[in-house]
Amino acid sequence: MILMSLFSSVGWESWDVEHRPLIPEGMPVLVDDDLRFEDGPGATRPAAVVNRWLRELPASGVPSTNSWAVYARAVKEWVEFLSEHGVGLFDSRDRLKAGLSRYAEHRAAGPLARRFAATTWSQHVSILSLFYRWALDEGYAEAEPFTYRSARAIFAGTGREVRVNLAVRRTPKPHVTIKYLEREFIDLFRRGLRGLAPDGTADTGFSGREMTRNAAVGDLALATGLRLSEFTHLLPWEIPPLPSIPAAIPIPFPVPGGITKGRKFRTTWISYEALAGVHDYLQLDRSAAAEGSNWRPPRRWGEPLRVTEPDARGGRINGVRRSWESLTPPERRRLVAPDGGSCLLAVKADGGPFTAWATVFERTADRIRARFEPRFPHVHPHRLRHSFSMRTLEYLVTGHYRQAAKLVRDTDTDAALVFYLTKAEPLLVLRDLLGHSTVLTTEKYVKRLDTTRIYRQAYQTAGAAIGLVDDGAVRREVDAEFGGDDEAGL
Repeated sequence: MILMSLFSSVGWESWDVEHRPLIPEGMPVLVDDDLRFEDGPGATRPAAVVNRWLRELPASGVPSTNSWAVYARAVKEWVEFLSEHGVGLFDSRDRLKAGLSRYAEHRAAGPLARRFAATTWSQHVSILSLFYRWALDEGYAEAEPFTYRSARAIFAGTGREVRVNLAVRRTPKPHVTIKYLEREFIDLFRRGLRGLAPDGTADTGFSGREMTRNAAVGDLALATGLRLSEFTHLLPWEIPPLPSIPAAIPIPFPVPGGITKGRKFRTTWISYEALAGVHDYLQLDRSAAAEGSNWRPPRRWGEPLRVTEPDARGGRINGVRRSWESLTPPERRRLVAPDGGSCLLAVKADGGPFTAWATVFERTADRIRARFEPRFPHVHPHRLRHSFSMRTLEYLVTGHYRQAAKLVRDTDTDAALVFYLTKAEPLLVLRDLLGHSTVLTTEKYVKRLDTTRIYRQAYQTAGAAIGLVDDGAVRREVDAEFGGDDEAGL
């Protein structure tokens, strides 16, 4: 049995050590149940080797605290399973391969609580593969349990050789499962967050709370494509000002690097309507809940970080000037506003931070499905990001934003954004909005969604609009163009 805890340096001065430990805050630490890390000089236990690998993750392309815990659990469960069957973590290749085969069967058809979906299994295989590659390079392992084959991956006409792990389970073609909300379902969801029925009237069978807050943040997520951790940890001072007049094109929305995946600053955008809803919430409901609040972060989070003199760029935190950009999500949860209450964008009735967005969205979807639309899907926060991606791509492909940019070109709207919308390729725009490091990631990402419909409709509409052929002829030609997609893998 292996124990796992998350490292905290709180009180390190009393540990009889000379310097503050180099272990990152929140880093998982594995310990055998006898609380020992070695069996004698030079006899390091596997748990200690795994801990060293985990501590190197932030410098190896895995900066997210949440990802560290996922990686640690994957290796922990693998080590425990091998131990139950008398196989060592760094055993011979034959024994490791036999252990992997038994482990794959256990995760696919073993006890119900232990089974993995294909995607979860593939994630674990990927993590274990990374660990063994590191262990081989560092000299801890002489073999790994995986077998690979060579393949050639092609994106945007560029090919490269890749290694394919044969332990990964096959999954359905990406286009089989729809992962976003269609326009009709987006409208249902937005009304549901507001406590409204599909026709826009009050849902008399629902008596929810904080509907203004939920609607504002739900619209924010749909209109910006932010990840759950990103929109959850925004601060009120980071919300862009509302233009004096409604804007026809999206409004730039900076996303601070301290809360993004990979900690890279980017700029997405937001609609005027969604931004206005957030400002309404800030000025009314949120102000009423937070002002004079006695909320303080619980002790397990660490000492309160008291904010004074806040502005759009930063503020004094416990008397020291710091930029919002530099603050991580755990630090943001500890911020206490000058007038009391949490500094996070969304707060509870007592002024404390509200972070349970997965629950809010899922309960809203459940209510819509039970009362109004049985086809309505489950809605997790990332589905809103997918929905933003598809709707934005649709607007870019059909020229919606280009037409809007022409209307405001001679106004005081951001000239750079107008130029961007009229000149940039759709996938390049979407890459920047989503925060992907390369357009190849964006291309692969959108292939997992139903992009065929978007291009089909754009092609059909454009052809008919300029009188090249009649609408029926365009429809038949489009059907022919897209008819072989499944076989061709397009």
